[in-house]
Amino acid sequence: MKTVVIGANGQLGTDIVTAYGPEGAVPLTHSDIELTDPDSIGRMVELHKPEVIINTAAYHNVPDCEKNIERAFLVNSVALKLLADICTESSIKLAHVSTDYVFDGKKDTPYIETDPVSPLNVYGVSKAAGEEFVKRVEGHYIFRVSSIFGTTGCRGKGGTNFVESIIRFAGEREFLEVSSNIVSSPTYTLDAAYAIKDILESGKAPGIYHVSNAGAISWHEFAVEIVKQIGSDVEVRPIEEIAARVGVQRPYYSPLESLKITPLRDWKEALAAYLKAR
Repeated sequence: MKTVVIGANGQLGTDIVTAYGPEGAVPLTHSDIELTDPDSIGRMVELHKPEVIINTAAYHNVPDCEKNIERAFLVNSVALKLLADICTESSIKLAHVSTDYVFDGKKDTPYIETDPVSPLNVYGVSKAAGEEFVKRVEGHYIFRVSSIFGTTGCRGKGGTNFVESIIRFAGEREFLEVSSNIVSSPTYTLDAAYAIKDILESGKAPGIYHVSNAGAISWHEFAVEIVKQIGSDVEVRPIEEIAARVGVQRPYYSPLESLKITPLRDWKEALAAYLKAR
């Protein structure tokens, strides 16, 4: 199947292209396609004639989404309607990357694919709305990921990620303070990329899939393990994140678990692999 990857220079997009191998997928960046412009999407389809489109592009700076609501919905929702419409018209399968932030974090066990969404912030609401447009496509796949980290870094956050930030701060500060009340499933983008490719190529049924490394940990626990694995002795102190202080409400508990696929390797193993590859 001819596949194009939109957002191919992002953290996950880069590794999806890697997973497909040389000439295995057509990588597209923002300079190649403007998802908020239906004519741009149409030109892309006419040029590449894809059978599958994998969309990893998003406006995912959570605090910024609160300040730029119109842009958040334009990129994360309206653009998905435009993409879904063209995929339906041209009988193209649409695979879209979503997020654990579509949940409210009030559950006390990991979220599974059948759990109802209930987002708390603009980013989560805009991503949940985008999912609904994707569902209009007969051959649709929605891949929810959680707290990703990849060697490319997050373009929306200055080309870095949580792991790299902790490594840098560990070399600059006497101690670190990291949120202990936000729990998720940190996920290595290369692991997620291979899982996504396998789902799409193995003939699994369309629908929603949770794709994350195994485990449910706080940002504080994650930071402690990062410091341990890099051999640093910097102290990592737990603090509680409060929405009033940081300016945005996040789900406090949003680990993901799948009922449909074999669990990805444990997050500690994934972290070790990332540190070796960086």
